[in-house]
Amino acid sequence: MARRGPTYPSLVPAPSERLDSRVVALAIGALVAFSANSILARLALGGGLTDAASYGTIRIASGALTLAVILRARRGSLAGSWVSALLLALYAAPFSFAYLELTAGTGALILFGSVQATMIGTGVVRGDRPSAAEWLGLFAAVAGLVWLVSPGVDRAPLSGAVLMAVAGVAWGGYSLRGRRATDPLAATAGNFLRALPFMLVVSAVAVPSFSVTTSGVGYAVLSGAVASGLGYVVWYAALPGLTATRASIIQLAVPALTAWAGVLILAEDVTLRLVLAGTVILGGVALATFGWSRDR
Repeated sequence: MARRGPTYPSLVPAPSERLDSRVVALAIGALVAFSANSILARLALGGGLTDAASYGTIRIASGALTLAVILRARRGSLAGSWVSALLLALYAAPFSFAYLELTAGTGALILFGSVQATMIGTGVVRGDRPSAAEWLGLFAAVAGLVWLVSPGVDRAPLSGAVLMAVAGVAWGGYSLRGRRATDPLAATAGNFLRALPFMLVVSAVAVPSFSVTTSGVGYAVLSGAVASGLGYVVWYAALPGLTATRASIIQLAVPALTAWAGVLILAEDVTLRLVLAGTVILGGVALATFGWSRDR
């Protein structure tokens, strides 16, 4: 009987079953950064401190600059592609416009639910054979998203929800392409830089609504340079110590963390519908992710 090959290539160490303190610290830092993107967006856009197009453009520009500086210090060269850059812009622009209407927690829930559903659904389209757990999880996640925006007093604004779902699909596609990158930092820096022209086009189209303040620009720079630029660097540093399942499940903590940060920092309400729909969505995504991992 032939022996089964190793699960991981010999030159790539397998993630440990026990997480070390460094990986835990890096993962927590990345989750805080991802949550901060939603909080900073609501501080700037919910408060009318800047228009959505300018916020997204400044965010991408500051992220590109930060990543380029880090890459130069590491003596690396830019990578990436125009297709990935377009997907990045298709995430950043709808993300900004969606947060004109959505609360921080609701936006993060729709975003990460859409990202995970896109990545798992793409596997199905490409020929993966879903298990019963995967189908049930996908159905639950989609049903939860539909419920979140269905008619009712406490429903999420439909236009904002659709925009955030578009952002999630684009980010899911961007993430799938990014899995093939041999140097994630170089690819991300190059993609941010290439995404800037697309964002400038969005800003040009939205000139009639142009409105910025010093505080609004500051929040956008923090989002781009720290929460996005440095946040992605920290996340990539944590990934080698995480299994694929752990990385997927850990990200499910972001909507909950964002919702509570929204309550504490922005004084946002947590509705019963958000709690219940969020439980269904994240539970479905977790079920589908665990099913995918077990089968493989």
